[in-house]
Amino acid sequence: MTAIPPRFEITEAEIDLVVQRFYRRVRAHPELAPIFAAHVTDWPAHEAKIARFWKGAILHAPGYEGSPMMAHRRAGNVAPGHFPDWLGTFDAVLKQSLAPEAAAGWSALAHRIGLGLRQGVEDVGRAPGAAPNLR
Repeated sequence: MTAIPPRFEITEAEIDLVVQRFYRRVRAHPELAPIFAAHVTDWPAHEAKIARFWKGAILHAPGYEGSPMMAHRRAGNVAPGHFPDWLGTFDAVLKQSLAPEAAAGWSALAHRIGLGLRQGVEDVGRAPGAAPNLR
């Protein structure tokens, strides 16, 4: 059986570096820091878990277990308006850390995932049968 090629050229070490740099910025971000601080008590473990997520999403590597959608929906303090800050911060780290092609590929993937998560968070508390907000 042939291995699935990565979505774009990147190494596991580069993924680890981006995740580390991103969370360093998150911990200093005035809007994002309190959201994460309410849930993350072990930053190295959290960063390792998120790096496994991205390695799976980009490199098709096994190892991530979890549901990002459910984690964001259950958090209780994540609002749709947080995603532009999250993605803007992430994009800045990507541009600082990676070759332009890898940064663009990862950014596009992060924005697609972010859109889905934002829509999932918007649906929390929506009346059963109510139309979702698709903007």
